[in-house]
Amino acid sequence: MKLKLKKRMKVMKKALHMELREHKSSFIVYVVLRLLVILMMILQIFNRNYENVFLCILTLILLIIPSFIQINLKIELPTALEITILIFIFAAEILGEIQAYYLKFPFWDTVLHTVNGFLMAAIGFALVDILNRSKKFSIQLSPAFVAIVAFCFSMTIGVVWEFFECGMDQLFGLDMQKDTIVHTIKSVMLDPTKGNRPVGIRDIQSVMVNGQDLGLGGYLDIGLLDTMKDLFVNFIGAVVFSILGYFYVKKRGKGILAKRFIPRLKSKEADFLEKAEEEERSLATFLMRSTLPIEV
Repeated sequence: MKLKLKKRMKVMKKALHMELREHKSSFIVYVVLRLLVILMMILQIFNRNYENVFLCILTLILLIIPSFIQINLKIELPTALEITILIFIFAAEILGEIQAYYLKFPFWDTVLHTVNGFLMAAIGFALVDILNRSKKFSIQLSPAFVAIVAFCFSMTIGVVWEFFECGMDQLFGLDMQKDTIVHTIKSVMLDPTKGNRPVGIRDIQSVMVNGQDLGLGGYLDIGLLDTMKDLFVNFIGAVVFSILGYFYVKKRGKGILAKRFIPRLKSKEADFLEKAEEEERSLATFLMRSTLPIEV
């Protein structure tokens, strides 16, 4: 059992090397980002910031996932999509979390959620498009239906992520749902008649909690506006790609931009897992023949 597992890991490692080197541009991006993450991890070890060390290890794992998916699911990720995913991971984990770009640049989180909506729509689109092109199924889905499914897939991923952020904040006391400073609030809880009439407070400049001024210059909204903003920009990204995908299907794959971001099934020549297994079988056969006694 251990021998089979070891052999499987060896084949997988060889296939991963083949996959990574298939596209020079994405391979260069992968190598550069991997080196930057390793340097960041060494720096965090010296600073004894072990939480960030864990984030660096997680990032290294995430960077290899696109190639891992391509090998095991036999799906080809276009170079533009693969590079975008790699940069997205680095921007979210290393720049966003460790370098605190989420706080330094207020637009950072917004950009990433918009890109996420775009990418998830591309992946959702591919899932349906691959099924639609398969000879095993007699159904043919309309371009509008495929675009709608891609949009719904992207929005579902966005909602699930916001569930995750809320859960982490509530269970572990984190602040993944970043708070927002507001200067006007309206609530039925402020209605002295206890009716259903919203009463507003305007021009809020300071808020005191337990007799202490928070020093924020306004009222602290706990995550709601950030969540809705994230979902809205995810919506924009999903809509943009769904429209591109619609015309891609309608014109039978002639959309240049959409084609660069839609995964497709691998060709037989690009099945590196099969090639690695074939090389291992050939090597095993060669070694077996070389160890056989020579008849005189």
